[in-house]
Amino acid sequence: MNYKYFIHEDCSFYPCHDLKDWRSCLFCWCPLYLLECGGDYVMTRGMKDCSACTIPHGEDGYDYIFEVVNSQVYQSAPVR
Repeated sequence: MNYKYFIHEDCSFYPCHDLKDWRSCLFCWCPLYLLECGGDYVMTRGMKDCSACTIPHGEDGYDYIFEVVNSQVYQSAPVR
């Protein structure tokens, strides 16, 4: 399951959060940005500011993101 974790140490923004236990850069741009994510964000001038959220970078981030995407995008989509 090592595909769940990727760290891009050469990125000019790495680390983008002050985390003691960094796990992954895989979801640098979070797929939950346009969804009701359950993360720690604030709305600023109509835009989601997710800079305080660390869900994508944590140990369970991959599984959490896929669970939310599956429940909000795929399971709510009309069956063809």
